[in-house]
Amino acid sequence: MQSIWQSGVLDPQGPIGAAERLILLNATAIMLAIIIPVIVLVLGFAWWFRAGNTRAQYLPTFQYSGPIELVVWSIPALVIMFLGGMAWISSHDLDPPKPIASKVAPIEIQVVALDWKWLFIYPNEGVASVNQLAVPVGTPLSFRITSATVMNSFFVPQLGSQIYAMAGMTNRLELMADKPGTYQGLSAQYSGAGFSDMRFEVKAMPAADFQAWVASTKAGGGTLDPVAYGRLARPSMAVKPQTFGNVTPRLFEAAIQQAVK
Repeated sequence: MQSIWQSGVLDPQGPIGAAERLILLNATAIMLAIIIPVIVLVLGFAWWFRAGNTRAQYLPTFQYSGPIELVVWSIPALVIMFLGGMAWISSHDLDPPKPIASKVAPIEIQVVALDWKWLFIYPNEGVASVNQLAVPVGTPLSFRITSATVMNSFFVPQLGSQIYAMAGMTNRLELMADKPGTYQGLSAQYSGAGFSDMRFEVKAMPAADFQAWVASTKAGGGTLDPVAYGRLARPSMAVKPQTFGNVTPRLFEAAIQQAVK
């Protein structure tokens, strides 16, 4: 069984997740540059000014020291500058809709958060799946995300960048998986009674295997049309993964407009 860190943000399996882990580690190191010296100084002062130390000087009239003030204000100012600069640069470099540089064309995936399940539509492949996301390794994944109900949050910890799914609008997210494997996806926003089971598996596989999955899904049959979508939209818990070999065109756009129930 994998430990918690081996299935979370500290074990990234894509470029976005790796960059976010680096930011987390850098920010922690910068903050420790203040925390550790402060802890050491507190212990040092407590030890030096103990009652039994006759060498410690008691200076009741001491009010101001230029060097001390310089240290007290300059170090926090530098920390704020470092953290602010890191946040500014990374927020632009890792902007969720920013395309990932790659020689491989991205694959578009439309995501609909339902009560309490995830629907994934592959518009170019003409297939769809529920609570299972199959993706090719080394290919940018271009997500368009919406909700058919209350606000949710789409999050695959090992790939990075959780982003909200909201009714009547779409958010864009670009991710990529570097290695084959099965990664856990979830909703990071409480959305009611079935929230704890609102999880899905991301199956990252070589491009040839992904094409084989698309072909087998098409051969497996099943049509995702407004009627089938209406059944999916009904609240249900712990829904098992399923696939659809055919999808009604522009169903995702109709879901955004709440034009299909």
